[in-house]
Amino acid sequence: MSQVKIYGIREHLDPVKKKLSDAIHSCVVEALQFPQDKRAHRFFPMAAEDFYFPASASPRYTIIEISMFEGRAVETRKDLIRLLFARVGELCDRKPNEIEVTITETPRHNWGFRGLPGDEIGLAYKVEV
Repeated sequence: MSQVKIYGIREHLDPVKKKLSDAIHSCVVEALQFPQDKRAHRFFPMAAEDFYFPASASPRYTIIEISMFEGRAVETRKDLIRLLFARVGELCDRKPNEIEVTITETPRHNWGFRGLPGDEIGLAYKVEV
């Protein structure tokens, strides 16, 4: 299971939402071996005056937050981060200093979906990759 939140300045985020979602999803499918039909992305386009970013970046600065079940190997998470920098950069015109990625892992019992706690639900894919 994963949930993705994407933040950026509205004028620079809105035009690339579809490409960005597709790029992120392709990385999650590849690195985490997720099924193609498991996509949960939320966009948070912000007014420029509400979104501060590092001086080393530009107004295209984009934050990608991924919340997911714990259990993936460190190298799997690093592979995901590397893929995100490469694909988001290429497909959405972002330089490495304009992308920030955070991954937060949560125990399955702290999730709830399909009417049950996450540790009581059988998944069609493997988490421990």
